[in-house]
Amino acid sequence: MNAFEVVDLIARGETSTVQFKEQKINKDSLAAELVAMSNSLGGDILFGVRDKDGTIVGLGYQELQEIGNTVATVANASVLPPVYVSTEVVSISMEDGNEKKILIVHVPEGIAKPYKDCHGAFWIKVAGDKRRITDNNEILRLFQQSGVVYVDELAVPETSEDLIDRTKVATYLVKIDDSSDVTYSRTLFRNLGIMKGDKLTLGGLFFFSFKPQQYRPVFCIKAISFFGNDIGGCSYRGSVDITGTIPEMFNKGMDFFDTYLKHIQQGQNFNSVGKLEVSHIALEEVLQNALVHRDYSKNAPIRIMIFDNRIEIVSPGCLPNHLSVENIKLGNAVVRNNLIVSYASKLMPYRGFGSGIRRAMLEQPNIEFENDRDGEQFLVRIPRTS
Repeated sequence: MNAFEVVDLIARGETSTVQFKEQKINKDSLAAELVAMSNSLGGDILFGVRDKDGTIVGLGYQELQEIGNTVATVANASVLPPVYVSTEVVSISMEDGNEKKILIVHVPEGIAKPYKDCHGAFWIKVAGDKRRITDNNEILRLFQQSGVVYVDELAVPETSEDLIDRTKVATYLVKIDDSSDVTYSRTLFRNLGIMKGDKLTLGGLFFFSFKPQQYRPVFCIKAISFFGNDIGGCSYRGSVDITGTIPEMFNKGMDFFDTYLKHIQQGQNFNSVGKLEVSHIALEEVLQNALVHRDYSKNAPIRIMIFDNRIEIVSPGCLPNHLSVENIKLGNAVVRNNLIVSYASKLMPYRGFGSGIRRAMLEQPNIEFENDRDGEQFLVRIPRTS
């Protein structure tokens, strides 16, 4: 990082990825900062910059050595697991002709989340500050991001074998060519991932049970067709909570699109059904992605919103790990829900090949994607031009 880049960074102020420290270091506070950045998106800590106003105060040779040694010690001994930071010193020419040196500590986003300090506290970044987290779901999401835990493989409390719809299991067995001489037993259900111990897994619940929302009521689709273009509007054409298994919610969601979007005559004869105003294939792809790849550690529904000028599908959870919108446009994918993906590839028009977003873009070139890391959601927007 050169001096011009550092000055520009300082001029923008502190953010969730940039922090200023003047000189003195509290080891516990520094450990919490390293933990928070590692559990979030990573970032840079600039020593020799006043955090109140961004004034460059600089550091002397002795201070650079002492702070550098302290940072290395804290990163290795006060953060669990240890984080591997890098440092650099940048000289900045001041208006009075003097040079002031800044120590920059580069903290990468962690690959072994969740990190904690030596007191057992978990921290994350929130805007320009850090926050201690104690909620189990938030900690679980950090485990999920590192691939240590897959939420769809966890057992759902209060469920039992009695909830399994054997006709749905039979359909699945046919799809995987394993339907001959099958004895429906707890052992079979465990081998298929439908059960863990004597409880249903989350994936098993949402593919093979009778009423999954009885145990996870928020994991549904809330669909609204508004009058106008404002989410705060009080008038709507239709509103429904879509429930059922994931394949059932997919079919009902597509029915909602068919009902509340326009059908247009595009060259076909008068007696033919009009074509949907937006690509049916694109809608299939983005709705499947929302159901299959959403973050099931977040207690929130998927939202479908049809406005006069656009369609929005909002999925709980931003893109996992280091994925970005640019990555997924190129066909890159990271599986967040192993069981759900494996079931969907047999029971839905879903390949699990990572090509769904590219296919949606080809079918609907004006489709837009927004990966909202602060709001922890992924939004698909399709303008309506009819």
